[in-house]
Amino acid sequence: MKNIKHELLIWVNLISFIGIWFGLLFIFQIPIGFNSEALLKLPEVVTIYLILSFIFTKWIWRLPILRGWLIQYPDLQGTWQGNLQTTWKNPETGKIPEVIPLILVIKQSFNTINCVMYTQESTSYSNASMLSEDDESGIQRISYNYTNTPDITIRGRSAIHYGAAILRIIKEGKRYSLTGEYWTSRSTAGNISLTLRSKKLLGAFPQDLIQKTGDS
Repeated sequence: MKNIKHELLIWVNLISFIGIWFGLLFIFQIPIGFNSEALLKLPEVVTIYLILSFIFTKWIWRLPILRGWLIQYPDLQGTWQGNLQTTWKNPETGKIPEVIPLILVIKQSFNTINCVMYTQESTSYSNASMLSEDDESGIQRISYNYTNTPDITIRGRSAIHYGAAILRIIKEGKRYSLTGEYWTSRSTAGNISLTLRSKKLLGAFPQDLIQKTGDS
């Protein structure tokens, strides 16, 4: 359970297991202790524990009430919208785009996180992603490396390339934002800033953001 705070992990597992065991003994009116009847209930305890663990890691961990004291990282799943400022220069115009609209689609489970970034002209799929927290400052980040695939019609000026991004997770009240930097294998870099657009996972660059622009 990577998303549970490490100092609580052992206690959560131990208390959950003992609580289930004592609950079964109470229901079946079996004396609490290491007697034969109590020990025979252990297989049922394990089965219930595994079922509850599945339910917890599938749905319950997303509850806001668990955030911070038990669940270490926020639920970032959804479609994030923002802008990208880049050092990339369009070879056709010789100019650097002022700003590039983008969305970042984050799919997150209890133990995994994956990112897909869409601009008007390309799609970037994460190859490896992770959440991390600085021990001293408590700053949380999402970092990932990716493969960027531009639309086939513009690959003459924007080739397939690889990159990496590190985004800081910023909490303001009940809202989160993401801000950070990215670097690519074609020696370009830039800044990214994002806010949550929707909890729905979009599968393409949205029509309302389409404009005439270059790619990063």
